[in-house]
Amino acid sequence: MPKPKKHILICVQGRPAGHPRGSCQQKGCNEIYQGFMEAFQARNLWADYLLTNTGCLGPCTSGPNVLVYPEGLMYSGVAASDIATIIDEHLIGDKPVERLMAPASVW
Repeated sequence: MPKPKKHILICVQGRPAGHPRGSCQQKGCNEIYQGFMEAFQARNLWADYLLTNTGCLGPCTSGPNVLVYPEGLMYSGVAASDIATIIDEHLIGDKPVERLMAPASVW
C-alpha cells in the first residue's frame, strides 16, 4: 500500500452512562465513522486516504472528534452533514474546515 495523502482518525470511544468525561459514542460517533466509510466506498477514496477508528482522542465533551494527519488537525462536534465538507474541502481540496476546528485550548 502506498503512503496515504492523509490519515483520518475517528474516535469511537464508549464509556458507561454517567461517566464524568462522557464519550464520543454517546454523541453519535458511530454514525460519523459509518458515514466516512460509506463516503470512502462511494467515492473510491481508499487508494489515496486512510481511515481508522480509534479510542479516546482527548476532548470527550466536544465530540464526535475527527483527527486528520499529517496536519494533526482536530475537528470537534462533527455531524453527519459535515462529512462531505471535510472530504471535499480538507482531504481533496487541502483546505481545513475552520468552523469545525477544535479550539486551540483543546488541542
